[in-house]
Amino acid sequence: MIDLHCHLLPGIDDGAPDIDVSLVMARQFVADGVSTVACTPHILPGLYHNTGPDIRQRVAALQNRLEEESIPLRLVCGADAHVCPDFVGGLRSGRILSLADSRYVLVEPPHHVAPQRLEQFFFDIAVAGYVPILTHPERLTWISSHYDKIIRLSAAGTWNQITSGSLTGAFGRNAQYWAERMLDEGQVHILATDAHDPIRRMPDLSRGRDAAARRVGEQEAQHLVLTRPRGVLENELPSNLPAPQGASAHNPASVSSPAAANDDSGFVGRLRRLFN
Repeated sequence: MIDLHCHLLPGIDDGAPDIDVSLVMARQFVADGVSTVACTPHILPGLYHNTGPDIRQRVAALQNRLEEESIPLRLVCGADAHVCPDFVGGLRSGRILSLADSRYVLVEPPHHVAPQRLEQFFFDIAVAGYVPILTHPERLTWISSHYDKIIRLSAAGTWNQITSGSLTGAFGRNAQYWAERMLDEGQVHILATDAHDPIRRMPDLSRGRDAAARRVGEQEAQHLVLTRPRGVLENELPSNLPAPQGASAHNPASVSSPAAANDDSGFVGRLRRLFN
């Protein structure tokens, strides 16, 4: 498997505080079946003043240490880049890193407030030639009131990355509901750990993959943790990679028709109204 979102670099954000913790997490990744990890520390003006050149140096240093410790984990550069002014300018200058210098870039919006002109922001990234990947939308507190925007962004080419722990209930029932709903509706492109530490937010990609497989099948689960992530690292065009397949593709009987999928009169509709 390939994990495209984690906070493995030591002492750079709210992830691993030191090299010893980074090494523990790296061994957990390997034991979990992960071969490649994108180191994606926060870039958040006013709080985490990380820059592309510094991240590159730290990734190289950690990779050297992993080799010294005989830990077979490949690292690539990236960033968990928060919405900020001149985001595209940051990408072009190298201050903000895309994933493995590809066309794909992680974008994290504010957690509690939906930013104004959100669709225009992602449109500008796409026009600049990048594929924005919206990080963990299922955990955003405003998803229920702006889910239509997330659907429109996805239709316009934005990818969605959900957190493996959301599918297993680690982030609560609300995040699990939205993660499962997005997965069922074929709105999820990437599954990643967003791991921060070895205990509370540990590397758990295999558990998330297994939970996804139970809903959308083994093939789509493999696409979530290997096919599309590998395509990202190889800078493939999105059109060359398999499109997300929801629960109906895995089990056609689960959704009898498009109208049934959007029907708010049954159990699913009551659940949606509850969470909305």
